[in-house]
Amino acid sequence: MHDGVSPMKIWLDGKVLEAGAAKLPVTDHGLLYGDGVFEGIRVFSGNVFRLDDHLARLAAGAKALDLELPGGLSRIREIVLETVRAHGEPEAYVRLVVTRGEGALGVDPTTCHDPKLFCIASDVHIYPDEKLAEGIALVTASVRRPPPDVLDPRVKSLNYLNNVLAKGEARRQGADEALLLNLSGHVAEAAVANLFAVLRGELVTPPVSDGALEGITRRTLLELAGSLGIPAAERSLTRFDLFAADEVFLSGSGAGVVPVRSLDGREIGSGRPGEVWSKLRRAYLDAAPALGVPAFEL
Repeated sequence: MHDGVSPMKIWLDGKVLEAGAAKLPVTDHGLLYGDGVFEGIRVFSGNVFRLDDHLARLAAGAKALDLELPGGLSRIREIVLETVRAHGEPEAYVRLVVTRGEGALGVDPTTCHDPKLFCIASDVHIYPDEKLAEGIALVTASVRRPPPDVLDPRVKSLNYLNNVLAKGEARRQGADEALLLNLSGHVAEAAVANLFAVLRGELVTPPVSDGALEGITRRTLLELAGSLGIPAAERSLTRFDLFAADEVFLSGSGAGVVPVRSLDGREIGSGRPGEVWSKLRRAYLDAAPALGVPAFEL
């Protein structure tokens, strides 16, 4: 979701490298066919946010693809922490990637024998303060989210073309982000973030069955809503529900918790960030460090 080049460290083949020194073969099936899984993870105050939850989701996605995780989860956990330490910043964004590895031309995954893992730790580039103050603009994408029997959204795979097309469409229309609907016209999520709506005091987010990723930040906000006494539910939503909502906001590891001011040129609620968003974002930022795994030795 970010423009520009930021300082980063990359773990690859047992070494932590500068970005320019990290290289993959062009015959890697992750590059050729989007065959692999990934996780986007935040670091808050030197703590890797819900690392074990991210690793559990990575493992589930890899199993769904019949993809072996090199070294196992305990080793991958160490690699993430090692990369974050090498980056050296208490606030960071981590991209953990596992590809099918090198193979013959053609989609046959059985020609690949050594899955490839790499981990990137980079500076954080969330939406600027003015976007958090005024909210972002959404437009409804013309492309639809594939149903689970085509591509299950619970698998955070390297095949993100659906999201890329939606995001590009939004940007060409002068908007910040795209709204993705499923084939039934129900809201799935934004191009690269989960979506929440506040309807008559209730916090509602689309269920996974409608095409939403099982977001780690999404889950955290639902838990925090319970602790704050905010009624919350997973329920199908349409564009009409968003137009009728008092508030709409997005959540994601990279984006954080971001208010939405408009959809397709129409104001959402007051057209300004709302009270529920403000409470949940503050609670999220306060809780995040304690929900993380320390990366730096005391």
